[in-house]
Amino acid sequence: MVGTGHRTSGTDRALNGAWPGCRRRRSADTVTTVSRINDVGGQVGFGAVAPDPGEPATFHADWEARVFALEAVLLRRGVFDLDEFRDAIERMPPQEYLGASYYERWLTAIETLLREKGVLSDG
Repeated sequence: MVGTGHRTSGTDRALNGAWPGCRRRRSADTVTTVSRINDVGGQVGFGAVAPDPGEPATFHADWEARVFALEAVLLRRGVFDLDEFRDAIERMPPQEYLGASYYERWLTAIETLLREKGVLSDG
């Protein structure tokens, strides 16, 4: 609520139409529709997650560890915060999001945020 010193929750903002893609049911205050490809909770057709029990490595390649470290440093230095980082991943076009690995999404989000903040130039 503006001016009262109280914070408005994300759910309240979504229900009040502040977030595109979220709608209010006519009879109850619950979010019923989302518009981002990453929100697949409760949906069917994506198959079970099958972890590989023989895979001990946290990272599949050295570049993934570097992306992980880069994200941690940029967060610590305040270049962006975790909410911005998550949002940058969620803003990826659906085809790009679904075609990318976990750390490819992280790298795309980092590049996006650094460009948006003027830290990284196109080129």
